[in-house]
Amino acid sequence: MEVFTLHQGHAPLLVSLPHDGIALPEDLANRMTPEARGVPDTDWFVGRLYDFARRLGASLLVPVQSRYVIDLNRPPDDLSLYPGQNTTGLCPVQRFTGGPVYLPGEEPSPKEVAERVQRYWRPYHDALAGELARLRAVHGRALLWEGHSIRSNVPFLFDGRLPDFNLGTAAGTSCSPALQARIEAVLAAQSDYTWVANGRFKGGYITRHHGRPAEGVDAVQLELAQCTYMDESTGRYQYERAAKVQALVERMLDAALA
Repeated sequence: MEVFTLHQGHAPLLVSLPHDGIALPEDLANRMTPEARGVPDTDWFVGRLYDFARRLGASLLVPVQSRYVIDLNRPPDDLSLYPGQNTTGLCPVQRFTGGPVYLPGEEPSPKEVAERVQRYWRPYHDALAGELARLRAVHGRALLWEGHSIRSNVPFLFDGRLPDFNLGTAAGTSCSPALQARIEAVLAAQSDYTWVANGRFKGGYITRHHGRPAEGVDAVQLELAQCTYMDESTGRYQYERAAKVQALVERMLDAALA
C-alpha cells in the first residue's frame, strides 16, 4: 500500500502536508464510529491549496492515509506537544469534538500502534529527512514548510475563534530570527487576515524535530483557519477565497526564501 507521494522540486523548499491524507484501510474503518469514517479532522484541501508551490520549484510530500490511521505530526512515543491542553494523539482515539474515533472496545492496542509507526510513520519521516538532506546538498540550506489547516472554531482544542493565519516556529527555535521576521513583516503589511505567531499552534513534531537553523534547515508551520479558503458549513472549496490565501502564502514563502 502506498504511504505517501513525493514530488521533488529544484528550489530549497520542501512543503510537507502531513494531514492531507484521507484513506482508511477497510478493516480499520469497520472498527470506527460512523462519524469518524468521514475523517472530519482532515486538513481539507491543503494539497489543492499548496499546488501552486510546484510552480515555485518546491518539493511536496503528501501522505495517503488519514491522520486517524496515524498522526504524522506527533512524536513516535506519543508524548504530548501541548502539556495540560486538550489534544489528540499519535493514533487518535478522540475526534476534535472530543467524541470517539472507535467503536467501544475497538481502540488500537500498544502493539498495533507500534506496527502503524513502522508501516506509516517511519517511511514518511525517512522520506522527509531524505529530501531535506538532498536539498541541503544541492543548495546548502533548506526550508521546511508545514502546511496545515483546521476549523476556525474547535472548542475542544481552543477557546473562541482561531486567527486566520497561525505561524508556528516552536517559539522561535525552529527557524532563524531573521527568517521569522521576514514572514511576520509580510503578514503585518496586509489587513485582510488576522494572524498570530506561536499562539495556540506553535508547530508540531515535524517542525520542532526537523527545524535546525544552525545546521541550515529552517522549519515553519502555518496553520490556516479553514474559513479562509473553504465553506466550513458545506465543506466546499471556495476558489476566490483560496486564490487570495495562495497569493499571501506565496509572498510569505518568497520572503522566507529571500
